[in-house]
Amino acid sequence: MSGAERAIAGVGAGMIARRLVVRAKDVVFVKGVVEAHDGLAHVFAERGGDLTIAAAAGREAELDELVNDLARELGGIASPEGA
Repeated sequence: MSGAERAIAGVGAGMIARRLVVRAKDVVFVKGVVEAHDGLAHVFAERGGDLTIAAAAGREAELDELVNDLARELGGIASPEGA
């Protein structure tokens, strides 16, 4: 886990994080979609539409698929946390 992931409250050992940058008006939609995935991940808002989405390390493939789908649908930018 990178130092950037540890610096985010709620993201600890055994967790992975992805960064997603979307328009500020899309943040509520992203949070709703993530919540609809029954415990897959948690969303942390840095500022505006700069989000960190964290999940258990064992769910990395699901998290990557969700974050990449959201980025594609919303015209956002997805990257591994700390990149």
